[in-house]
Order: sequence, then C-alpha cells, then structure tokens
Amino acid sequence: MVGVILLGAPGAGKGTQAQFITSYLNIPQISTGDMLRQAIASGSELGLKASHIIESGGLVPDLIVIGLVKERIQQPDCMNGYLFDGFPRTLAQADSLKHSGIKIDYVVEIDVPEDIIVKRLSGRRVHVPSGRTYHIDFQPPHAQGVDDITGEPLIQRNDDTEETIRKRLAVYKTQTSPLIDYYKQDNAVHYLTIDGTQDVEVVKANILEFIHK
Repeated sequence: MVGVILLGAPGAGKGTQAQFITSYLNIPQISTGDMLRQAIASGSELGLKASHIIESGGLVPDLIVIGLVKERIQQPDCMNGYLFDGFPRTLAQADSLKHSGIKIDYVVEIDVPEDIIVKRLSGRRVHVPSGRTYHIDFQPPHAQGVDDITGEPLIQRNDDTEETIRKRLAVYKTQTSPLIDYYKQDNAVHYLTIDGTQDVEVVKANILEFIHK
C-alpha cells in the first residue's frame, strides 16, 4: 500500500499530475471534500456528525476528518494505496495523520512562482452552459470573448480574478507551505520538489520515475 501527498499552490498543476499518478499506481485520488460528501451520503456515524457541523455553519474538526480518512482508506479501491489531494492543509492535520498511523511514503511538491500562477488562473475564461474552458494566452477561443461552438459570451469566474487568486495564495503560504519543511524533515517520507513550469509531460515523467525508484 502506497500513500502519496501532492503539495503545491492553487494552479500549480496538482490535479493534472494526480490523474497520472493514480493511473500509474492504480490508486484513488482522495479529496476531503469528496470524502465528506460520501460519508454524509452513507449515513455513517462520522458522516452524520460532520453533516450536523456543516449544517450549523461550522468547520469539521481535524479529529473527525482523520476518522473519515481512516474509514475511507479501508475501502477496497485503496487496496494498493491512496493519493491525498488538498489534505493535509495544516501542520496540525499532518501531525494527526502521522499519529493516527496513516502511512505516507511519497510527498511531491509542484513548485510554480506566484506570478505564473496568477497568469495561469486569471487568464481562464468559461462558457457557463457547457463548462468549456479557454485561456486568453494558452488556449484562446477562435474569436475573442466568445465560445467557439455557440458564439455565446465567455466569463471570468469570480475566483479567477487576480485579487482573489492572490488571497488564496496568501492562505496557502500561511497554512500549507509549512508542510514543505515538515515533510522534508521526515525521514520516513521520500520527498520530491519539481519545477511545475516545465512541460506537463516532463513533470509527469520525473514524478513517475521518482515513485518508481
């Protein structure tokens, strides 16, 4: 059983690389959001506790989240291992993960400078009815500002504005970037920092070679 954590700021390319890693290792990608929704839908004891907290507008405590993680990795699709996406987010969660005996073998940090992330995310444009996505620099529509197929206008989502992106990056730096030093100092974990500005296929090849070794 292999445990993998992906670290990197929003827009670093974690989602793309997670698909490659999970396919290569035949393991599921586990996000806390998906896990919470599944637990609530299943009606499990922890799921019900989480549901009551969320409905009252609270944040689900780390203790419950760790309990849900332990439940989740017992499921048959985790027989070969698991990849955590967006978890742990804080040092407290990382400590809880370790003390609960949940094994982490590889931590991959995808490093991309802030200004490049802002350019990547702020350039996104969306055709809302279909969900088709464009980028004003990297994948522009045939005609500026309109969908290729319908000719309807494209929008910039509120969370893709530069101001919002920089706020999200500030939260990442405060809460999550301390995990970099935490896992680098953990002798039980194999740690890789990779330049996320390289071609997607180059990043993929380097990550899979690292895990294969």
